[in-house]
Amino acid sequence: MEIGGTIISSVEYHGKISLVVFMAKCPLKCPYCHNSEILEGGTEVSLSEIFKIIDDSSEYIDAVVVSGGEPLVQIDDLVSILKYSKKLNLKTKLDTSAYYPDRIKKVIPYLDYLAIDIKAPYNKYQEIIGSDIGEKVEESVKIAHNNPNVFLECRTTFVPNLLNFKDIEQISREIECDLYTIQQFRNTSVLDESLENVESPNPNELRKLAKKIKPVLGKVKIKTSEFGEEYI
Repeated sequence: MEIGGTIISSVEYHGKISLVVFMAKCPLKCPYCHNSEILEGGTEVSLSEIFKIIDDSSEYIDAVVVSGGEPLVQIDDLVSILKYSKKLNLKTKLDTSAYYPDRIKKVIPYLDYLAIDIKAPYNKYQEIIGSDIGEKVEESVKIAHNNPNVFLECRTTFVPNLLNFKDIEQISREIECDLYTIQQFRNTSVLDESLENVESPNPNELRKLAKKIKPVLGKVKIKTSEFGEEYI
C-alpha cells in the first residue's frame, strides 16, 4: 500500500487522541487540495508496518483515523486497517470524498465515524472541482445516513472564488447528517496556484452563514485558523 505518512492528533476525531494514517492516491484534482503531493502516490509500506505503528501507539490513542488522498482507492488495505483497529477496541474514522458509494458500503461495518467532504451542491461538482460526481456523493451520503451505527459528518471547505453563500445554503438543503462543518479555506499548499492569492474567508462571515443554515441542519460548526472549532 502507499501512504503519505502518519501523525498523532487531538483534533481529527473530536474528543479523542488518534493515530492518523494518510493513504495516498486520489481520482480527483480539487483546485484547493492541500495534500496534492500524495495524489499520484506515496511511500510504499506493508500492512504489517501499519499494524506495528497502531500497536506501538495503542496505549495512548483512542482511535485510528484514515485520511488521504482518497483512502477508498486502496479499499482492501483500508478494510484491513479498520478491522485491525476494531480488534484492538479502538474507535475508527474515515475521511472521504465519497467518490465510491459501493466501497462505502464495504467499510461501513468497521466505522464509528465517517466524514464526507461535500465540495459543492450536487449539481455544481463539475463546475467547482472539474469532476461530475454529485450523484455519487449524494448516494454515499444516503448510505451513511441510513446506518445508525455510524456518526456522519459532512463538511465543506468554503473557497471564496469557487463557492458563494447561496451554494452553502443549497448544500444545507440537500444533505442529511449528524454534523455539518464549514471549513475556512487557507491559501497555503493548494493544487491550483491561482488560489494562492485568494484570501481566507472572514470567520465572522462564516459564523453568520452557519447561524443562517443551523435551523435546516440542526448541528453546525465552523473551523477556522483564528478560532479553531466553534459549534454554532
